Amino acid sequence: MKRNPKDNLAELRLELPNVSTPGGNYVSVNIRNSIAYIAIQFPILNEEFLYQGRLGDEITTEHGYKAMELCALNVLAQIDKKVGFDKIIGLNHIDVYFQSGEDWDESPKVVNGASDLFVKVLEEKGKHSRAIFGVHKLPRNFCVGLTASFTIETE
Repeated sequence: MKRNPKDNLAELRLELPNVSTPGGNYVSVNIRNSIAYIAIQFPILNEEFLYQGRLGDEITTEHGYKAMELCALNVLAQIDKKVGFDKIIGLNHIDVYFQSGEDWDESPKVVNGASDLFVKVLEEKGKHSRAIFGVHKLPRNFCVGLTASFTIETE
C-alpha cells in the first residue's frame, strides 16, 4: 500500500520546517509547464542557520549527511506549501553544492542524506538522478546547498 509522504515523515519522526523566503530577486518555486524547479535550499531550520563551515574541517561527514537531510526537508516543505504532495509525479533531479577542506573526498556519503530522505518520504516518486559540485564558497558559510526539480500534475 502506498503511503502518504506526511505519514512517512511522521513515521521517521521528522517535521517539515517553515519555508524560508528568498534572499534575492527570485522565487523559491518556479513552475514551468509540468516541472517545478526548487531554488537552492540550505541547512536552515525555522530561520536558524545550521551546519556552517567546511566539510572535513569544521563539519564531519556524518554532520554533512544531516545537513543534506535538512536541505531535503526544506525542499519538501517548499513543494508541500507551493505545490502539494498530491500533485507530485516524481522527483527528477537534484544538484548539490558543497564546500570542503582540501583533502576531504566523501561527497557521495553526504549527498545520500538528501537522496535517502527523498526515497523514504516519497517512495518510488523520490528516485532521482543527481549531480554533485564542490565549490569554493557558499552563502552564509553553509557546508551544503541543494536544488531540485519535480514533475507535477497540472490542471
